[in-house]
Amino acid sequence: MTTTVDRTAPRDLAREVPARLSLTPKTALAGQLDGAWWPHSRDLAAELPPLAAALAEPWGRITRVTVNPTHWPVVPRMVAVDGRTLHVGWFTEQDPDKLILLSYAIGRWDLLVIPPETAPAAAARLMAAAAIPGSVLTAGVLMANEAAIGRGIRDTARREAAWEGEGGACMSPFGAPMGRSALPLSANGRR
Repeated sequence: MTTTVDRTAPRDLAREVPARLSLTPKTALAGQLDGAWWPHSRDLAAELPPLAAALAEPWGRITRVTVNPTHWPVVPRMVAVDGRTLHVGWFTEQDPDKLILLSYAIGRWDLLVIPPETAPAAAARLMAAAAIPGSVLTAGVLMANEAAIGRGIRDTARREAAWEGEGGACMSPFGAPMGRSALPLSANGRR
């Protein structure tokens, strides 16, 4: 069976790939962030339409977006979204891990931007942390915390792999592996 794909036809990514979002619940507690966004790529022109479509219901029509260009190879000035134009700006002073969304009628929202290559478990932790109402943690702090957690997880996995590589052997007080025959017997006579 042969399938033909027309790569010249415009694609509606908002319908094809939904935005991965975690938003802060409506509350009187104002925090540093209003949630998190985990894009599928670093292509803003492709990623912003699904984001704007996903936010149309809870937040209304998004008219402007600002980013720090550090993590975005190309920052388009305008992106077409549902037959209208979404204006995109960039500021090097803005936190590189944050996206700012603006609407004339509704206001401003700040989202943590989780890098597309982030592992799903790490992205889930970041999305949950960014959606805590009233949190004083900034996007940069959340990303630094996750980097530290990731290092801890990798170190633990490396130690477990070393343990398994040694056959799960116990270490003597002198740092040398001890075989099972060196272990004391339990009360029932088993090792």
